Amino acid sequence: MNIRRCKLLFASVLLVIAAACTSPGGVLQQAGAADVFDMHLDSDLKWSRIKSTRQELWTIDGTALNSLNIYSGVKPGEHVFQVLKEKKSRPDGPWFRPGMRPDEVRDIIVDALMGQNWAKVTSDQLRPQRFGDADGLRFEMTLTNPDGLAYKGSVAAVERNGKLTVLVWKAPAEYYYDRDAVAVGKMFDSLRFVR
Repeated sequence: MNIRRCKLLFASVLLVIAAACTSPGGVLQQAGAADVFDMHLDSDLKWSRIKSTRQELWTIDGTALNSLNIYSGVKPGEHVFQVLKEKKSRPDGPWFRPGMRPDEVRDIIVDALMGQNWAKVTSDQLRPQRFGDADGLRFEMTLTNPDGLAYKGSVAAVERNGKLTVLVWKAPAEYYYDRDAVAVGKMFDSLRFVR
């Protein structure tokens, strides 16, 4: 990575963190307990949180270096990342449907990532997971951003009351993933629904 690109990346990180802390929806989340929509999480990490109605974006060092996207209440026929609704002209998109099998939920999440210009998206270790009193799933993934940088990540998803909750964490494979993977895994394991 050349010096100019490093400086640009550093400036971008500072802008994202500043925006998260100063924007109307941005707050600093200290390590410890956090309530997010209808969920409770425990984190050993400090995060910048950017909130909106049914989504949150969390980052530690800036979204290019790590990001946790939280999608709450994905409705039937809605894009798994809440960007579009199903259309008759595109019935095969990454639309959520109640009662999907775990592999189908994984597949629509992978398809949605590819739709956001991530390449070489692969998943492994698809497994069931209990989140308090709710059954869900977890899986790990590898992917490449449009500039060719390799990332790794983890996903948690739960269907409750006919709607889907999705958490997608990703970070560059070279350093940031290894630094935070254990702490993020513990945070995903702590997920409980409170309403």
